[in-house]
Amino acid sequence: MSDSLKGVLWMFGSVLSFTAMAIAGRAVSTELDTFEIMLFRSLLGVTIICVILSTTGKWDQITTRDFHLHLGRNIAHFTGQNLWFFALASIPLAQVFALEFTTPIWVILLAPIFLKERWSLPTLLCAALGFLGILAIARPGVIPMGAGFITAACSAIGFAITMLFTKHLTKRNSTITILFYLTSMQAVFGLICAGYDGDITVPSLSSLPYILLIGLTGLTAHWSITSALQLAPPSLVAPVDFLRLPLIAVVGAAFYGESVDSWLILGASLIIAGNYANILLQLRATRTPAS
Repeated sequence: MSDSLKGVLWMFGSVLSFTAMAIAGRAVSTELDTFEIMLFRSLLGVTIICVILSTTGKWDQITTRDFHLHLGRNIAHFTGQNLWFFALASIPLAQVFALEFTTPIWVILLAPIFLKERWSLPTLLCAALGFLGILAIARPGVIPMGAGFITAACSAIGFAITMLFTKHLTKRNSTITILFYLTSMQAVFGLICAGYDGDITVPSLSSLPYILLIGLTGLTAHWSITSALQLAPPSLVAPVDFLRLPLIAVVGAAFYGESVDSWLILGASLIIAGNYANILLQLRATRTPAS
């Protein structure tokens, strides 16, 4: 099996992980609030990571060298993930995923702030395509823009900031180090936010399998993406991630009776087109020798 095919299979694994997490997140949303979901997900995740570190003897990789970057990354991710879980219970699943795909568009717009990169006309046109997609889905003035839509759109901003911090961290930190701080910090955040009122709901036996699934898929999704990008170029594996949208649309229609209208298809197509065009631009830039 070639590395390219392995990379595609790893990326498909992330698609399945994110889809399973969305289903499990909606299943427990009636019993647990988003902070409680994040708390139990993170506790399971940090337990798994600690077992891996102990069995592999890699505790020496956990240092406080870039602690401030880990803190910034996890505040952004914790915020985005909570908004994402809230949106799952509020609007159709396909709409949540379509709006989440605007994350790379926000990366383009925020890169000058976090990475001191300059905007270019082609990348701004890619971002414009993405925002046209948002307008097609939202149709402001035609349909009411509820809390679910707003939180789903804002979650993408949180994920974009997370990606920008991650770009800094991967220069000097391993994947296991980043995941350790991800799970441990967010367990603390979840405990504070879920327990500020002195009332943390313990998952029922019927919800426990879904909590376990959320915790496991949260780790496998990130691990799959990292493994895919180590084996194959982004131009090959990134488009596989777009399969999440038709897959979750089928799930929404089959299990929740959700419909997909032509405006959602148009908006999602514009967002995906903007993302893919940006991928091609970035690859062309890396292949063009400096003058």
